[in-house]
Amino acid sequence: VDIISQPAKKLVKTAKVFAVQLQNGQNIRAEKLIIATGGKSYPATGSTGDGYKFAKSFGHKLTRFQPSLVPLEAKYFVDTNQKNIPQLNVNQLQGLSLKNVAIEVWHENTKLYEDFGEMLFTHFGVSGPIILSASSHLRQINSHLLKIDLKPALDEAKLDKRLVREFEQNSNKQLQNILKNLLPKKMIPVFLQLVAINPEIPANRITKAQRKQIGWQLKNLWLKVEKFRPIHEAIITSGGVEVSQIDPQTMESKLVPGLYFAGEVLDVDAYTGGFNLQIAWSSGFVAGNSV
Repeated sequence: VDIISQPAKKLVKTAKVFAVQLQNGQNIRAEKLIIATGGKSYPATGSTGDGYKFAKSFGHKLTRFQPSLVPLEAKYFVDTNQKNIPQLNVNQLQGLSLKNVAIEVWHENTKLYEDFGEMLFTHFGVSGPIILSASSHLRQINSHLLKIDLKPALDEAKLDKRLVREFEQNSNKQLQNILKNLLPKKMIPVFLQLVAINPEIPANRITKAQRKQIGWQLKNLWLKVEKFRPIHEAIITSGGVEVSQIDPQTMESKLVPGLYFAGEVLDVDAYTGGFNLQIAWSSGFVAGNSV
C-alpha cells in the first residue's frame, strides 16, 4: 500500500480508468476509486469539502449541506412576549455549565425538538451535548427560540411547594440568598433581573404572585437563537451526495461504475455519541470490500 500525502485537485474518468490529478502534477490511475473525503467541518483535518466538487463533476446530485452538531449563537434572553431583553445578554453566563436541564426548540408556536441533559453557556451563546443534538434538527435559523427548564424533575405544582418550603424555612433571608439553594451562583443576578423582583426582599414579604413568577421563570428561561456557529466548528456536515444515487450494498455509484463513496461526504448524519463514526466505518468497510 502506498500512502501519498498530496491533495487531489481533479478526478476524471476515461473509458474504464480513473485518473486522480494531484497538486504536485502527478497522476494516479485506477479502475476503481473511493471518495472518502469527509464533509466541510474540521478543515484542519483535510475535510475541505472537495469531495462534493468531485462528486458533482461525475454528475452526482448534492443535497443542501450545512453545519450540524454545532453550537448555537444567541445574544439575548427574551420576555414572555418573545421580545429581546437588551440589558440581559446571554454572554453574562459565559462558562456556566448546567446539568440535568430540559430544553425545547420552538419556531412559530411549533415545538421542533426537546431533550434532557447537559449544556453550556459560552461567549457567543450555547453549546454542550443537548445543544449540539438540537442543532441537527434545524435546517435554517429564523426567529427560533430556545426554552430551558431549570427544574424539569418538578412540575409547576411541586415546584411551588418547594418554593413555599424554602421561603418558610428562610423567612428572614433575602431572596438573593435563598436562590443559592435553587440556582448556580452565576445565574442568580440574571434570574433576578428576569423576574424583576428586589434581590434584597425578605422571604416573608414575597407575595404569592411573585412566588408564582419565580416558579414560572425557573421552568421557562427563554432566549432567541441567532444562527449556527461556523461550519469549521461543527462536528459534522449535514447534507452531501444524494444517497438514492448510491448502492447501499456496495457503496458504488449508480451513475458511474467503479466509483464508490464512504463517510461524511454522503448525505447521512446522526446524533453525537459515536454514531457518525460508525457510519464512516461501516460505509468504508462496505466500499473497501467491494472494490
